[in-house]
Amino acid sequence: MAAGNLWLRQLCKREYLAQRYVAYNERAVEYSFVFRQLGRYCPKAVLDVGTGATALPQLIRQCGFIVTAVDNVKDYWSKEIFNRHFYIIKDDITSSNLKMQFNMITCISVLEHIRNHRVAVSTMFSLLQPGGHLLMTFPYNEKQYVENVYILPGSQAPKGLPFITQAFSRKQLSQWVHDNNAALIEQEYWRYHTGEYWTVGERLPLPEKSDRHRPHQITCILLKK
Repeated sequence: MAAGNLWLRQLCKREYLAQRYVAYNERAVEYSFVFRQLGRYCPKAVLDVGTGATALPQLIRQCGFIVTAVDNVKDYWSKEIFNRHFYIIKDDITSSNLKMQFNMITCISVLEHIRNHRVAVSTMFSLLQPGGHLLMTFPYNEKQYVENVYILPGSQAPKGLPFITQAFSRKQLSQWVHDNNAALIEQEYWRYHTGEYWTVGERLPLPEKSDRHRPHQITCILLKK
C-alpha cells in the first residue's frame, strides 16, 4: 500500500510539473451541464459511458451517487488505457454486457466517435430505468450531418487521428428520440470556432452560448425515457 501511494504521489507530481497551457476545451461547459442535471434530478445510480482516463465518474461519486463507468478500450484507443481515478469496466456500448439499470446515463464527447450511433443510443436507453435520463454532448450542426469534421477544409484538428468525429444534426437527434420513444427535455448550443463545424476556423477567445438559429458547433442534450 505504501509503495502504491508513493507511486501515485510521484505520478501526480510529474503531471503537476508538466502542465502547459495550450487552449481551453469544451469540458467546462459539458461538465457544468452534467452537474446541473445531477443536482436537479439526484439520480441514485449513474452510468458513465466512454470514460477514458477522465475523473468524471469519481467526481459524480463524490456527489453521493452510485456510479458505474464503462469504456470500449479495443477500438477507439491505440493501446489499453489506465484510469487512476476510477474502476472502468471494459464494455462496448453497441453490444453491452451490462445487466443492471440506471437512473441517469452520461455520455460526454463520446458518441461522435461511434459509427453505429443509433445502436449505441438505443443500448443506453435499454439500460435506463423508466423515467430515467440520458445526458449526451457532442459536435452538432442544426441542419447538416458530417461524418468526420476533422477532414473538413479549415479544421484545426491534428492530422491522421485514428478515429472519426461526427457532427450530428437535428435529423439524427430526432431519430434517437423516435427510436426510443424518448422526450427531449433540454438542449444547449455552444459556439467555439469561427467556422460552421467543430474545429473549423479560428478558436473564439471564449466559448459563446448560442441557439439553433445562430452559429454553433457543440450541443448538450438531456433526453428522458
